[in-house]
Amino acid sequence: MADMALSDFVAAVIAVLRRRPSDLLPLYLLGAAIPAIVRVVPLLALGVAYLQLAATGRLETIRTQLASIGSPPDPNAEPEAFETWASGLEPLVDQLVTPPLLALAAISVVVSMLLFAVLSAAVAAGQLSACYGRLRGTQGLHTGIEGASRFWLRVLGLFVLELVCWAVVLGTVGIATALFAGGISLAAGSGAVAIPVVLLGAIVAVLVLLVVRALFAFAPVAIVVDDAGVVASLRNVLGFVRSRPVEAAFYYVIAIGMLVALSTITGLLSLVDIVTVGSLLSALVAMPALDLLKTAIYCGYRDRLRPPEPPARSLRDGVRAGLRRGWQELIAFVRAHPGTHLFAAVIGLLGFWMGWIAADPFVGTFEASIAARLEGEFPPTMAANLFGNNWLVALATAYAGAAFSIPAIVSLLFNGVSLGVVARLEVDPLELAAFVLPHGVLEIPAILIAGALGISVGVTAWRTWRGRVGRTALAETLERAFWVLVGVGILLAVAAVIEGFVSPYYYRLFL
Repeated sequence: MADMALSDFVAAVIAVLRRRPSDLLPLYLLGAAIPAIVRVVPLLALGVAYLQLAATGRLETIRTQLASIGSPPDPNAEPEAFETWASGLEPLVDQLVTPPLLALAAISVVVSMLLFAVLSAAVAAGQLSACYGRLRGTQGLHTGIEGASRFWLRVLGLFVLELVCWAVVLGTVGIATALFAGGISLAAGSGAVAIPVVLLGAIVAVLVLLVVRALFAFAPVAIVVDDAGVVASLRNVLGFVRSRPVEAAFYYVIAIGMLVALSTITGLLSLVDIVTVGSLLSALVAMPALDLLKTAIYCGYRDRLRPPEPPARSLRDGVRAGLRRGWQELIAFVRAHPGTHLFAAVIGLLGFWMGWIAADPFVGTFEASIAARLEGEFPPTMAANLFGNNWLVALATAYAGAAFSIPAIVSLLFNGVSLGVVARLEVDPLELAAFVLPHGVLEIPAILIAGALGISVGVTAWRTWRGRVGRTALAETLERAFWVLVGVGILLAVAAVIEGFVSPYYYRLFL
């Protein structure tokens, strides 16, 4: 077979991303939701710790001690007073650092790490399988769900093997460098002569680790495309790199360039305090584009590349159509699931009540002020951050619900508790209510819709796992969730503009 041009691989990536992105991107949003799933473990541990403290009477002791030391002074204005206040926290540490709570914390950390590794492997297998399916002209989400079930253990094995390789390289180079540098230092009688040796060792370690990462970058693709095992995938990648060095180097250059560009954009935006755009770009653009590119290149090597035709309409028309469909899907979902939305609202109110009750003993000890939080905020920056953060929360809540709805319910409770605590500790409740009202009528329903969506996704996932519906139903649910979240994004964008430009200022005209 004649070698394909590098532009053909780029065209294949663009065609997949432009034509029916909802058949691929949900799996990348699911990957972004993994922390929200894992977060359930430490939150559950905190709940158990709270009950244990309450049962032993330590919680009441902690509350009494907090009330006695009062609010913390400003560490910049009164550093000595702050040190005195901080020293008053030492008895609280004694109440918290107990063998049962330490054991609970250790178990929580271990379980969270294991869960994160397994979910990451399963989602990565699903993402690459979906890329392979779309590049072969088949359904991406259905292929991705099947691939996650079939290849997750092998991808997890690759993760572990790469970690072992990194440890071996760092250990070997580190020991060799230390021995050589020590020998030279003893012979010369000066430690300064060992500096070049240490630098050389660091350079060697970085170069070897780059080679390891380069090989392992394509190994999961080989597992999916070749249906290979862990060792066989690495062997196949070596053959691919030897046979197509230009194409492999092309991917490495593009990957490095995209990561540098993403880091640059994120860094520049952080200079104006916009910190959430990078996460959205990573999940929706960078990661799927890079996975599609390396899968397309490897498929070309195996003569299996059959990408979809490029879309006929322009990018602008595609965005307009997508926004219109997102709004329509949002309305249809709300109308079709009134009971689920009512349940989500009840969970949110329950969380608010729990936060209000939990914060009640600390009223007067700790204070929250909406006026203080708004000081120095620049409206455009504030609006951009609010939209990015809230949409990320909505995306994570909805797709984390794939873990049988539990993370979505926990997220609704957690957000409700946070709002309840802030509301109870607010020094000027009327001012807080005036601030929240204009944008809250859009933002709060949007978050509740995302929670209801997560619960709906979880129900379908449960029914799929139980064999009551097929994987096609789960794929359709994940795709519908994508479009509903586009509609949620519209609501949150409008709410963010109101919160940034209107909510902090309008009511002051009436004071």
